[in-house]
Amino acid sequence: SPPKTLKEAVKDPFKEFIERKGAKTALLILLFIFLYKIGDSMATTLSTPFYLGLGFTKTEIAIIVKNVSLWTGFAGGILGGIWMIKLGINRALWIFGFLQMITILGFAWLANIGYDTTILAIVVALEFFAAGLGTIAFVSFIAKTTNPRYTATQFALFTSIGVGAVKLASALTGYLVDFFGWYYFFIFCFLLAIPGMLLLFKIAPWNQSEAS
Repeated sequence: SPPKTLKEAVKDPFKEFIERKGAKTALLILLFIFLYKIGDSMATTLSTPFYLGLGFTKTEIAIIVKNVSLWTGFAGGILGGIWMIKLGINRALWIFGFLQMITILGFAWLANIGYDTTILAIVVALEFFAAGLGTIAFVSFIAKTTNPRYTATQFALFTSIGVGAVKLASALTGYLVDFFGWYYFFIFCFLLAIPGMLLLFKIAPWNQSEAS
């Protein structure tokens, strides 16, 4: 039945999550949700200025980047869902998260090479395909973490934390690019993705059964 008071709608779902997981585990889960995609999100926040700075025209960006990112991201989402059924959510988080992290280095490669339309298409294809994979595993983990009694509030809470990470990344990206330069900025984004992966040892162990 739908909640009838603000307490039932907000406080009770949050309290249930803390009590069900325990304060320490709940904090680790929230931290993981914040960190899992922050490196990937930060790497793509200023992608258009990055491409323009390398000499690509707006027409090339529209034709190559927009088309490639659309279809590879879509393919990553569809195939990720199929593979995740066989892998399980935990292992999907590991494998897809690793691919999501490694493909960030493609931007550093592009920054080092400069203007090359073929390399641009490859980098964008790999990045958005891996991002599609990672998003499927990430959203599935969030869904699994919610209690069916409080799905709406808890799902909103968890996704807002993930969105908050993206907004924080967007706010800081320009300053970091000015400080590091494009090449080392992408290296930094790659390193920023590591803490989220390390948290998988605690919140989604490789050999943990899906039932537990």
